[in-house]
Amino acid sequence: MKSVLIAWIGRTDLRAAEKDSKVGLGPIAHAVEARQFTHAYFLNNYPAEDVVPYLRWLEARSRISVTLNNISLTSPTNFGEIYRAAVTAIDEVLRRHGPETSLTFHLSPGTPAMSAVWILLAKARYQAELIESSVEQGVKTAAIPFDISADFIPSLLQRSDERLQRLSAGLPPEAPEFDQIIHRSLPMQHLIAKANKIAIRSVPVLLEGESGTGKELLARAIHKASPRRSNAFIAVNCGAIPSELVESEFFGHKKGSFTGAFEDKKGYFEAAKGGTLFLDEVGELPLQAQVKILRVLQEKEVTRIGDTRVIPVDVRIIAATNRNLLREVADRRFRADLYYRLAVAVLQLPPLREREGDISLLVDHFLAQINAEGETEPGYVCKEISANARNIMLTYSWPGNARELFNVIYRAAIWSSEKNITEHDLKEIMVPLQLGTAEPGGALTLGGGVNLPEKLANISRQHLMKALEVTGGNKTKAAKILGLSNYQTFSNWCEKYGVET
Repeated sequence: MKSVLIAWIGRTDLRAAEKDSKVGLGPIAHAVEARQFTHAYFLNNYPAEDVVPYLRWLEARSRISVTLNNISLTSPTNFGEIYRAAVTAIDEVLRRHGPETSLTFHLSPGTPAMSAVWILLAKARYQAELIESSVEQGVKTAAIPFDISADFIPSLLQRSDERLQRLSAGLPPEAPEFDQIIHRSLPMQHLIAKANKIAIRSVPVLLEGESGTGKELLARAIHKASPRRSNAFIAVNCGAIPSELVESEFFGHKKGSFTGAFEDKKGYFEAAKGGTLFLDEVGELPLQAQVKILRVLQEKEVTRIGDTRVIPVDVRIIAATNRNLLREVADRRFRADLYYRLAVAVLQLPPLREREGDISLLVDHFLAQINAEGETEPGYVCKEISANARNIMLTYSWPGNARELFNVIYRAAIWSSEKNITEHDLKEIMVPLQLGTAEPGGALTLGGGVNLPEKLANISRQHLMKALEVTGGNKTKAAKILGLSNYQTFSNWCEKYGVET
């Protein structure tokens, strides 16, 4: 295994190369001679004429391979710049030498702000040893007597004037309709600023983003912030409607118009009259249905199946998709005219892995929600999350985004027998998830062929049975654990895959 030392070059190190007897070898050279490192990565914000002689002096004393990253800092105490530079350097080390590389961060060189960031990163984001050195005590591992969570990083990096931060993000002084969208990251602040501006208009909105990023939550917030807030918000999962029922579901029908039409029924467009119609997973609509919906959007009227009466409708459309609709248009799976009708305002929801600082907020929010629900259940113990468990969640990539995060916390709260959800509790839940998640661009072999439907059926069957087991047969809880909308959907899945309930 490769062992890498990462440190800022400090003034004391430069003085050591000038043979200043008061500083001895300096922190870095002291560490390099006392420990066995295969590589050293140095971050430097001093002029080249000061650093080059030092590197020559260090290389003359040791055969260690050295990489220098020159960093331009506006101030040696600017936490934000220091943090970003350190993360960039560490990620570069892990890319070059592999994720199993043994990391060591040196606390002694540089400013106190640099040392503080090393501590935060070692305790909250990376597995690394912290060392310090002095003339009197030599090189030793730094003993940090408590676990520091990356909870503190976002607050550490906040700008001192929050009002300026809001203005720079384009946010109005208050946006209470968006309060339920838990966030503090800049990408989300920019997103909500745009959503708040478009909410007051009646133009269609297209929400794009990976599954689990909260598209419906944002759609509801836009509706609440709009002049239509007092009217209905109708959410439709376009991928869950059988193709033969699309017309009836969207436009309604008259009694007796087809077998099973026992009474008059309003369609979604009628039900949302004066309000907002949210078309979730709009990319799943069959082409024939797209033509008919486009006509309604153009004419602003519907005709129920079996009826001749034209009904005017006034609805605002918010559509959502986890697909790239422009690619779908290019591949002729989605109509270009419908796309341009829907994509008047396009909002891209960032994945959770790009929302730095939001994960910890969401963890606390979800746990509080789960504890509040559990208080009504006999014997439920309100749960807390240990620092180590929290740090695992902060460093995981969350391919399923906020929905996956909620499900993991929910499972941990159910399975944990103690008050504290521990690192061990999370690993039991998350290792199977990671094993079952193919990395983008990762190696995938099909051999002589794969029966994909059978594989998916087996995976679904196993998860359904496990959910029933851990919830004692409670379908509502089992549905929530698996990310299904309700107990009826869970029952339908069980029936489809032959799982006894």
